[in-house]
Amino acid sequence: MTSTMPNDGDRNEERRRRVLLGPLPAGFLRADGDTAADNAMDADYQAALALQQQLCGAQVPAAGPPLTARLSITIAQAKLVKNYGLTRMDPYVRLRVGHCIYETHTDPSGGKTPRWNKVIHCLLPPGVNSVYLEIFDECSFTMDELIAWTHITIPQAVLNGETHGDWYPLNGKQGDGVEGMINLVLSYSVGPAAVATFPPVLVVPSTGMGYAAMPVYPQQQSMQPPQQRAHPPPPPPITPEQIQQIEEMFPSMDKEVIKSVLEVNHGDKDATINSLLQMSE
Repeated sequence: MTSTMPNDGDRNEERRRRVLLGPLPAGFLRADGDTAADNAMDADYQAALALQQQLCGAQVPAAGPPLTARLSITIAQAKLVKNYGLTRMDPYVRLRVGHCIYETHTDPSGGKTPRWNKVIHCLLPPGVNSVYLEIFDECSFTMDELIAWTHITIPQAVLNGETHGDWYPLNGKQGDGVEGMINLVLSYSVGPAAVATFPPVLVVPSTGMGYAAMPVYPQQQSMQPPQQRAHPPPPPPITPEQIQQIEEMFPSMDKEVIKSVLEVNHGDKDATINSLLQMSE
């Protein structure tokens, strides 16, 4: 029996049948070590992306734009028990939400009954369920003096979508809870990340919290003398007729609370009535 040896033509045909057709695999010409390094880089990227979204308070749904939790706080007014100094105080409020600090304008000569009616829209980071508030007396030639402070837990009703207004006790030199009261109106919503919020005055690191744990770290040091705080124009006035109409519907509701909620809703009567109904339930 004679064996048939494959010739060169048969060998070439066999090699052609073994050729890999189609797109090359992802690991083509790549060592195993390179693949492991790439996987580690992908994991680091995903971890950094998740951390960034957490710090920004963003929630990424399965489809659609990212959503953010937004807290609206109306700092209406305060009633303090003592005026520190020889002249009437010029109070302003400093508010901390998460790592961000916001401030109201100064109420010149506000004394023991300052009014701000300042609405602050801010992002509410995940896990944050309270805010820290301080009242300062603005001084022209010395450091601003801390008058009062408080730590406020956000009511669960607010996180459920209701508008909530209340008077909160203040701590200070007179003692805990006896320095006075401050009137706040809070509301909460979740919406697209593109919704505008107020930029914070400062961003501070995370520390153990307390009234003294709201340190101010200027972003840039300057040798120029401090300038007077800018006083923004007051919000558009609410007419007495608007307040009277709503007062007739809510005779037991405090007039200042009605005015604050009306300003939060930019004079929208229907939205104000709905908010007051939620507060009175």
